[in-house]
Amino acid sequence: MKQSPKFLFTFLLTLFFSIIGFSQSKTPNKEQRYIFFLHNAFVEQNDLSVAHPEYGKAEYNEILASFRKDNFIVFSEKRSKNTNAAKYAEKIVKQIKKLIKEGISANRITVIGTSKGGYIAQYVSTYLANPDVNFVFIGCFRDSDIQEIPDINFCGNILTIYEKSDVYGVDAIKRKETSKLKINHFKQIELNTNLKHGFLYKASDDWIAPSKKWANGNYDLK
Repeated sequence: MKQSPKFLFTFLLTLFFSIIGFSQSKTPNKEQRYIFFLHNAFVEQNDLSVAHPEYGKAEYNEILASFRKDNFIVFSEKRSKNTNAAKYAEKIVKQIKKLIKEGISANRITVIGTSKGGYIAQYVSTYLANPDVNFVFIGCFRDSDIQEIPDINFCGNILTIYEKSDVYGVDAIKRKETSKLKINHFKQIELNTNLKHGFLYKASDDWIAPSKKWANGNYDLK
């Protein structure tokens, strides 16, 4: 059926403004704070419905919901099995550089990683080499890393969180001391949950709360 010129004009005008609106929705909010969350290896290797035999269900979606509840824009995805940590880090670096190019201040961007995700975050810190970006490394440093992964250098505002009963994450001061890039802020938190490596499977404020403070630029964690 032939439409009237008035109808066509109204349709085209509506279409134009819908396109403009879509374009604006894709523009980053410079006042917002952004989190890149990188999960652990168990989530990478298993369906989210599968429980770890010792640590239980990995509360991946609950962790993301906690950050979003506090108005962070969260970028995260369930990685493919056997993802190469260093190569995946390059992908995250490109995304962060794009945000910065679009006008987001580096100190409004935080990369948070648990276990294998924490190692990916360490590679991001190294490759990005931007001392103003925030990083939270959770349960992802062993003393042997200095010899086994010598190419990692911390750079940025660095918070490390580890659990006293966890052999897979310990005090990371040795990595700070061997790093050759600029570190503007550095803090460590030792937890005492007695959950071993399972502490980071939980959407627990033991580690999420200080991570949020760090992402908000509260480097004193007060």
